[in-house]
Amino acid sequence: MNKAFEIISKETGYAGFFRLEKYRLRHTLFAGGWSGEIERELFKRGKCVAVLLYDPERDEVVLIEQFRIGAIGCPERAWLVEIVAGAIEEGETAEEVAHREAEEEAGCTIEELIEVMQFYTTPGGCAEMITLFCGKIDSRQVGGIHGLDHEDEDILVRPAPFDEAYRMLESGEIESAIPILALQWLALNRDKLRQRWCREA
Repeated sequence: MNKAFEIISKETGYAGFFRLEKYRLRHTLFAGGWSGEIERELFKRGKCVAVLLYDPERDEVVLIEQFRIGAIGCPERAWLVEIVAGAIEEGETAEEVAHREAEEEAGCTIEELIEVMQFYTTPGGCAEMITLFCGKIDSRQVGGIHGLDHEDEDILVRPAPFDEAYRMLESGEIESAIPILALQWLALNRDKLRQRWCREA
């Protein structure tokens, strides 16, 4: 199959902190030929970074909690447990964003950083691409309320033993996709990561 698509028209429905675009397009079909004309809305958000902050010595991860507009459909669950994340600004690398967001959102200094994976969050209607990292930290002084005032951030930060964090995932207390993926990755790679990072120390 020759995979191809053709954009017939594109218009901007909204342009602010985020951007909403409306497309008319068509694409090739697995059975051959072309689809009919399709209309789709696309929520444009640039490339973003998430970082699972992990202390291998104490086997602790850093969890954050904050209000999320996307969860207001269930008002009692509008404060989500997540991991540090943020958007890549012009001129920044993904690694620089990981370090910056760790400081701004959790007061953490990353000692070593490894890239885990890149993935689309909701490609059915959103262009957001996440680069997920795992960052080695010392969790002894982690905690409190963090975030930038000019971005109206109000972020509760706490370290949690890995077993507790994974229990929260299994019980449904963690409902956001990015920390779910990050903790599942850590569950699969935790032993070799601790061997590597503890040995380096």
